[in-house]
Amino acid sequence: MRSGPIIAGLLASTACSAAAYCAWVRPWVMTWGATDEEVAAALPGDEFLPDADGVATRAITIDAPPDAIYPWLAQMGPSPRGGAYTYDWIENLLGLDMHSTDRVLEEFQHPVVGETIGVGPEASRIEIADPGRAFVTRTTDGDWVWSFTLVPDGDSTRLISRNRFRLPGLGKKLAMIPMEPGSLIMERKMLHGIKERAEALAHAG
Repeated sequence: MRSGPIIAGLLASTACSAAAYCAWVRPWVMTWGATDEEVAAALPGDEFLPDADGVATRAITIDAPPDAIYPWLAQMGPSPRGGAYTYDWIENLLGLDMHSTDRVLEEFQHPVVGETIGVGPEASRIEIADPGRAFVTRTTDGDWVWSFTLVPDGDSTRLISRNRFRLPGLGKKLAMIPMEPGSLIMERKMLHGIKERAEALAHAG
C-alpha cells in the first residue's frame, strides 16, 4: 500500500482545517467579549511591542468602579502573589505555582515600574502601573506584552485585556495556532474571576 496519497490527503485536510480556523474561528477566539472599537483602539502598552506577530484583545463588563478592579490586577502573579484567577490546577501542571486568592493582598498593592513578577523565563517586568487606569507587563525577552485597561462605562467598567506577542521563526508561529483556543479558555475564566472578586469588593463597600 502506497503511503504517498494518504500523506498528501492528510496534509491537504490539515491545510483546509487551518484555513477554516483562521478565517472563521480565530477572529472570535482572539477578540472574545471585545467590541470592534476596543479591538481597533490604541491602548496603553501597545508601544512596547509595535511590530507584534499577533494580538488578542478580550474584554468584559464589570459592575464595579475601576478602583475595585485594579487591586486584583496589581497583585496578580505566582505565590506569594494573588494568582491569576483562572484554573489553578492547569497553571500548576505547568509549574507556575499559582494560587488564586479572594482577598486583596495589601503588600502587593503598590507595584512600581521596573518590578519583576515571576522567575526564570516566565518573568515579566511591570511597564505601567497606573491605579484605576492601566496595568501592563512585558516578558524579560520582550516577546510578550500583556496590558489591562480600565474604561469607565456608566456605573460599570470595561476591563480590556490585550496580549501582544512576537513569534520568532515559523515553528513558533505554527505552534501558536492550537494554543490560541486554550488561551481563550484560560483568559475567559480569568476575566470572570476578576469580575466576581471586584463586584464583591465593590458591594462590600
